[in-house]
Amino acid sequence: MTLVMVVPTAISLNGLDEQNLTVLTEFILMGITDHPELQALFFGLFLIIYTVSVVGNLGMIILTKVDSRLQTPMYFFLRHLAFIDLGYSSAVAPKMLVNFVADQNTIPYNWCATQLAFFILFIISELFNLSAMAYDRYVAICNPLLYTIVMSQRVCWGLITIPYVYSACLSLIITIKIFMASFCGHNVIRHFYCDSLPLLTLLCSSTRDIELIILIFSAFNLISSLLIVLVSYILILMAILRMNSAEGRHKAFSTCGSHLTVVVVLYVTLFFMYVQPKSSHSFDTDKIASIFYTLIIPMLNPMIYSLRNKEVKEATQVALDR
Repeated sequence: MTLVMVVPTAISLNGLDEQNLTVLTEFILMGITDHPELQALFFGLFLIIYTVSVVGNLGMIILTKVDSRLQTPMYFFLRHLAFIDLGYSSAVAPKMLVNFVADQNTIPYNWCATQLAFFILFIISELFNLSAMAYDRYVAICNPLLYTIVMSQRVCWGLITIPYVYSACLSLIITIKIFMASFCGHNVIRHFYCDSLPLLTLLCSSTRDIELIILIFSAFNLISSLLIVLVSYILILMAILRMNSAEGRHKAFSTCGSHLTVVVVLYVTLFFMYVQPKSSHSFDTDKIASIFYTLIIPMLNPMIYSLRNKEVKEATQVALDR
């Protein structure tokens, strides 16, 4: 469907009352800062961060695919974590970097909808992938003799495919609901990418239904995925405390350390952004939190797993020595 920019005009349809109608073809992104002297500094900084993120996550995907020692369920989920991190950082970062050097920070209407859809898809998938990784660690530590049976290839694919499908459906619902609504003609988004909350402030029509959908599913996604992680780690901790061998306890803790670090960093950031009093809520704090989980976390995750995981470090060293 081709959209054309028109000035607000009064129209009359079938005797209905005249009303103003504006069809948008693009949005203006406010960006991270409105200080021109900081644009070059931020461009260089975030270009480095995004480049490290792409190299790290692509490296993790390739490494866990080709190295024969990294073909267990844990590394299957780690490969998808790297793919998801690469996905949602790439949904945001390239356009953000272009806007640092462009004269106008604009994004076409359809691109904005696409960016929102992919971002929601990947961020929800990340939550449930981390839950699947926690369950995998629970089975590995609490039921090691049944690990290969319980975490079969079919189960692993089910644990990753169902969240992808669920995330895609929810992403489409939210994106379609927002972009099928009526915009007032204001096209300035107070953010550096197309996010649902800033877009809702531009709608003329009632946003009650959309806000309710976002609230209910955001709460469900955060609480349900976190609950799976917490229950898994409580059971893991109980199993570790029952171990007689200090070496066994250390090994069990070390296999969970990387995943637990990633979980804590992501959930603290998300709760900081979404679970805060409305009176203290501002788009400036949203920007800071968004920078952290769209750019910093995808860069940190491969580093965390590389530095804290012996098998990944050994596989990386072998790959570099070739």
